[in-house]
Amino acid sequence: MYDILIIGSGCAGLSAAVYASRARLNFAVIEKEYMGTGQIAFTEKVDNYLGYYGIDGFSLGEKFREHAESLGTEFIEGEVAGFEKSENGWNVILSDGNVFHAKAVIYAAGSHPKTLDISGEKEFSGKGVSYCALCDGAFFSEKTVVVIGGGDTALEDALYLSNLAEKVYLVHRRDKFRANRSLQEKISEAPNIRIIFNAVPVEILGSDSVNSIKIIQDNKEKILSTDGVFVAVGTVPNTESVKKIADLDSSGYIIAGENCITSAENFFAAGDVRTKNLRQVITAAADGANAVMSASCSIR
Repeated sequence: MYDILIIGSGCAGLSAAVYASRARLNFAVIEKEYMGTGQIAFTEKVDNYLGYYGIDGFSLGEKFREHAESLGTEFIEGEVAGFEKSENGWNVILSDGNVFHAKAVIYAAGSHPKTLDISGEKEFSGKGVSYCALCDGAFFSEKTVVVIGGGDTALEDALYLSNLAEKVYLVHRRDKFRANRSLQEKISEAPNIRIIFNAVPVEILGSDSVNSIKIIQDNKEKILSTDGVFVAVGTVPNTESVKKIADLDSSGYIIAGENCITSAENFFAAGDVRTKNLRQVITAAADGANAVMSASCSIR
């Protein structure tokens, strides 16, 4: 039996691994994707993590993993299907039927992109509709693209794509962005980014691939010709497997404070899956440390 099983190999999970190792705990990290490093890998440039200004997300994620590996972290590849409370802790059940046992669980499974849920989105996914500008941006060199969203990710995507595409439409449903000021300033200085406020996408159109998107702006229907649509309207926590384990808020996030303690005994939440005001790489790293501190105090 492990002292702790850490679910997820993103920033929060790998931070937890570092602190669990330092605490001389018997632990392992269960990761869905082999050699994964979480969502940070899809960030073009990180300028808000202390000491690593300007590093690309993939490289930063690799540094996180190398740190955990250097301390002897054990990684188990597999997708968690569910949890069962046991007399001494938790049974962690994987989709392949394997079961692992631990005194405590740190759940740091992260999140996935939110969809628009409009006509044409599903049909053209992979055929012009994308949820990762860093992954798919190169396919739209010298073309026209639309980015949907108003947060940090949407503006970062628009800036990245502006260096590849001929024209970038940035469509946001409100009259101002939620993104940080520095990103807004960069957007305003980009000559090939056109901002469209107070607009809601209602349909993605095309034949074999995307050729336009229909929006409603100021109660008027408009068609934007485009080769691609990049959706950046937020994320959904990966908490489906814990719905019957710990209390969730109305948005599906695990209710837990800075100590990462949930409503379930010896079950802790870290990173993007828990209720918090700021979901950034630096707060995810802090969560990993706090979760191990809480878990080690609980099981010893």
